[in-house]
Amino acid sequence: MADRQRADARRNYERILAVAEQEVAAHGGGASLEQIARVAGVGSATVRRHFPNRHALLEAVSAQRIEALCDRARELDGAGDSRDSLLAWLDELVAYCVTARGLATALAYEGDPVDGNSCASVVARAVEPLLRRAVRDGAVAAGVTAVELVTLIVGIVMVTEHHQDPAASAGRLFAVAIAGISPAR
Repeated sequence: MADRQRADARRNYERILAVAEQEVAAHGGGASLEQIARVAGVGSATVRRHFPNRHALLEAVSAQRIEALCDRARELDGAGDSRDSLLAWLDELVAYCVTARGLATALAYEGDPVDGNSCASVVARAVEPLLRRAVRDGAVAAGVTAVELVTLIVGIVMVTEHHQDPAASAGRLFAVAIAGISPAR
């Protein structure tokens, strides 16, 4: 009986996550948990048992995208010009967040940015080597932190998500921010 319950719980988790991915893609980070439960064919208590809050659900939905961003940071680490590598990765983060509705919300810091948000802390850790190298090379101002960079990107994406062309608006604001963080040499 216990094995059957675990299998049922696992199937429920997978079904909830699949539906949540579709709902977040359609409605962004504000997707209705009740709608997710209804479409998944489970009660809202089952959704909350697997995902105690909206943020936990968004983190689970975004996990693969986050891993791809981390892989890309590892690829760029030590490759080419440090400023170009950092900016390429940050640009990809902007693009990912704009196209992957809900990702910016999953990365938004609530409370302690390290312990309070596993997605955000993973992304911040991924960019740290790129940032350290750029700071060491004098391409980025000393004192700029990975948490600040991720927070900046999240803010840009969230403020432009309802613009007529969110990608263009986010790209333009990112360029303005970069001119202040790391002026071209």
